[in-house]
Amino acid sequence: MQGFTESLVLGAGGLNIGDMIIQLVFFLGLLALLGKFAWGPLMNMMKEREDYVANEINTAEKSREEAQRMQREASEELKATRQDAQNIIEDARKTAGQQERDILESARAEADRIKESARQEIEQEKEKAVQALKDQVASMSVMIASKVIEKELSQKDQEALINQYIDEAGEER
Repeated sequence: MQGFTESLVLGAGGLNIGDMIIQLVFFLGLLALLGKFAWGPLMNMMKEREDYVANEINTAEKSREEAQRMQREASEELKATRQDAQNIIEDARKTAGQQERDILESARAEADRIKESARQEIEQEKEKAVQALKDQVASMSVMIASKVIEKELSQKDQEALINQYIDEAGEER
C-alpha cells in the first residue's frame, strides 16, 4: 500500500491525489446539497424579488400613466371652465349693454312724454290766458263803449263792434 500512496503523491511538493479526490467528492457533495437546499430557495427568492420589482415598476408605470391622464383631464376641465367663464362674462357684457340701451331708450321715451305733456299744459294754459284776456277785453270794451257812446248805438251794433275788437285782439297775439 505504500507503493500505492507513493504513486498518488506527485513530486516533491507533496501533491497528494487521494486528498484531492476526497476533497473533490466532498466538494461535489456540498455542491449537490447547496443546489438542493440553498440554490433552489435562493433562486426562488431572487425570482420573487424580480417579480416584486417588475410588479412595482408596472404599478409605478400605471400610476404615472393614470397621473398623466388625470392631469390631461384636469387641464381640459380647467380649459372648459375658463371658456365657460369667458362665455358668462361675454353674456354679462351683452346683457349689460342691452340693459343700458333699454334704460336709455326708456329714459328718452319718458323725457319725450314729459316734454309733450308740458307742451300740452303750456298750450292749454295759453288758451286759457287768451280766453281770459278776451273776456276781460270784451267786458272792458263794453264798459268803455257804453260810457262813450251811451245809447247812440243799438244793441246789435254794440255786439258787432265788440266781436270785431275781440277778433282783432286775438289776431295780434
